[in-house]
Amino acid sequence: MATINLLPWREEYRQQEKNKFLKIGALVLVAALAVVFLWDRVISARLDNQVSRNQLLQQEVAKLDKQVGEISELKRRKQDMLERMEVIQSLQANRPDIVRIFDELVRATPEGVFLVELRRVGEAISITGYAESNNRVSSFMRNLDASYKFVEPNLTRVVANDTLGAQGNRFELRVQVTRPETMVKQEPGA
Repeated sequence: MATINLLPWREEYRQQEKNKFLKIGALVLVAALAVVFLWDRVISARLDNQVSRNQLLQQEVAKLDKQVGEISELKRRKQDMLERMEVIQSLQANRPDIVRIFDELVRATPEGVFLVELRRVGEAISITGYAESNNRVSSFMRNLDASYKFVEPNLTRVVANDTLGAQGNRFELRVQVTRPETMVKQEPGA
């Protein structure tokens, strides 16, 4: 039988398969590296995009925070302005109040009573005066109590004084002044 040496052919076939395997391995490695590189580029691009979006959002949030600060400052100024307007309106409403107080005081003062001093502290008025008799002081207090402008007359001191006669007195009393809102609320029910 003839002997055929297939060894070099097998060796050559193995070498070809080995080269083929190495080439395929190198191609797979290059492809894997390319995929990893592209994946890294895509992720980096997305991260850069997200970072730029975050910076834009932070800038917009800073602008909005500034606007919110301006709005709150405007609200504070508006509240201050409304409070000032309310004070001015209350002053305007109470402006004729002193005239009404004096007018009612004149109407409530009976003949024979002379007032020498008036002091107003808040809504309370201290009155000092002279009367011809105790009856005149009582009448004055009843008139004050019946007035729409005054409430709670309180006699604090009565001293005999002969300035207006033998039965004359020097008196001090306090009375509360009603507020205009109270007057408005009481008028419809009266």
